[in-house]
Amino acid sequence: MENDVKTTLKETGFGFKKSLGQNFITDKNLLEAIVADAGVAKDDVVVEIGCGAGTLTRAIAARAKKVIGFEIDRSLKPVLERTLSGVNNAEIIFKDFLKADLSDIEAETGEYSVVANLPYYVTTPLISKILEEGKLCKSLTVMVQEEVAQRFCAAANTPEYGAITAIIALYASAKIVRFVPREAFTPRPNVDSAVVRLTVEKSRLPVSDGALYKKVVHAAFLSRRKTLANNLMRAFGYSRAQAEGILTSCGIDPMARGETLSPGDFALLANKISKP
Repeated sequence: MENDVKTTLKETGFGFKKSLGQNFITDKNLLEAIVADAGVAKDDVVVEIGCGAGTLTRAIAARAKKVIGFEIDRSLKPVLERTLSGVNNAEIIFKDFLKADLSDIEAETGEYSVVANLPYYVTTPLISKILEEGKLCKSLTVMVQEEVAQRFCAAANTPEYGAITAIIALYASAKIVRFVPREAFTPRPNVDSAVVRLTVEKSRLPVSDGALYKKVVHAAFLSRRKTLANNLMRAFGYSRAQAEGILTSCGIDPMARGETLSPGDFALLANKISKP
């Protein structure tokens, strides 16, 4: 497959655009493994973001009922016409997914999964959009930079743990299911990758106000060197006595720092702030 894809790219005059983070996978076994990691079944509708040369699209289509792929680079159209030749259950939309109306997409898909080799530079905005705006997404199985994958799945009080970890935890459970070396891509990137599976569980944390939960999380990581009490004072305008009182009532040490709190702790804190 690798030679076929390279030949197609050459014959169609395609040029890689570094600004779009284009790194394609050509290993058939790896592609099939990613689709297996996603648990794609014959009745599933799958949304792919960043179709590239269509290699993953084709592998998904072989297992799924339908694939709806989004690709921002229109110069890939002749490439995709060749690589997806004979594939009748794949629809490619040449549009920036970040600018798409998710409710319109979901009106067409019904319940769906996301499977994608995400461009590194838009990984977090894309995942945030789907988790925050989507109502029918069951899971996301995405190839991301290994360092980012570690952040998505980190445990509290580790160097990798941060605001994005706790925000994802509001919507989904996260697990690294596969590590992928940089050599698996064309062209070869400067970093290794990993496949992360996010299983959507919208009510997994007992949070009464999701927006407030996110505000508390962002406040906690506002300055990692400051105590949580200081960050709450700055974000919510509390006096020190108020901030420390709220934390104490939640069983949280007022001198603690944000990275020591689990997503469950953040849920408890957000609910307390909502209803003191």
